[in-house]
Amino acid sequence: MNTLRTAVTSALAVIAIGSAVAQPATSSESGSKQSATVFTRARVASFLQETDNRFYVRLKLLPSAKLPFMTQAFRVTDRSLLADIPEGAWVKFTSRRVDGENVLTAIHVVDECKRFQPCD
Repeated sequence: MNTLRTAVTSALAVIAIGSAVAQPATSSESGSKQSATVFTRARVASFLQETDNRFYVRLKLLPSAKLPFMTQAFRVTDRSLLADIPEGAWVKFTSRRVDGENVLTAIHVVDECKRFQPCD
């Protein structure tokens, strides 16, 4: 009985410590992390005009540690962002999630990221 009580007490202590570590950051800490703009590298796969006048760009994202190559569609609310960007161009972009869709917020053409070479 004592060993069971000790095991249960130890398990509860581990759970309490784990949940204390997993607490979200305070608003002042998370605010400073969100202010930094993070650009993602990709290659423009195609452009798509929907029947309801929504315009999308499909971007093939470079692989990261957790994700392989993948293509995602981003809604374009301002078509001037894509001026002079052809299909197949290498780009850096930012996006955000709005009403359940990925929306392109900024994009610019960059040099291709060469295999086995460091990219910025």
